[in-house]
Amino acid sequence: MRIELNARNYKVSDRLREIIEKKMEKFSRYFEDDAVAKITMREIKNNYAMEITIFFGGGNMVRSEVISDNMYNNIDLALPKIEGQIRKHRTKLGKKIRQAALDEASIYAPAPAPEKNRELVRTKTIELKKINVAEALDEMELVDHDFFIFLNDKTGLVNVVYRRADGNAGLIELVY
Repeated sequence: MRIELNARNYKVSDRLREIIEKKMEKFSRYFEDDAVAKITMREIKNNYAMEITIFFGGGNMVRSEVISDNMYNNIDLALPKIEGQIRKHRTKLGKKIRQAALDEASIYAPAPAPEKNRELVRTKTIELKKINVAEALDEMELVDHDFFIFLNDKTGLVNVVYRRADGNAGLIELVY
């Protein structure tokens, strides 16, 4: 597995680089040699964010993003999330990851609790409002949700505004 480190507004020390490479090497048992792990580190106000994305098997990926007050802690928070995703979705991933790796004991944590089957328990019907992005952000705050679906008055397409983990907002523009 190839490891790519990127830093924005943050200088990666040699010690941190060594720790990340050593801990990421443990994940090579899950993936073939052509897998790529992209690790992005950045400073956000007084906190540090780490995003780990592993691309494998022709367009598949697993991803984890964590924010804490210490970059060294972030690696220990992010890697168990990646492993949990692999274990949780092993049937979906199938032969795209090394099957033998899933039979071995976990690298970081005890085996996860048995999966609960999700079932649809509620259906909502919404009326799309033709508004601009600023109004959609206001509506999202008014209904106190993490997202709001609307019809963009400029493009005429369905868009979604959402609250990001860093407290800012994001926009998803649907193309159909």
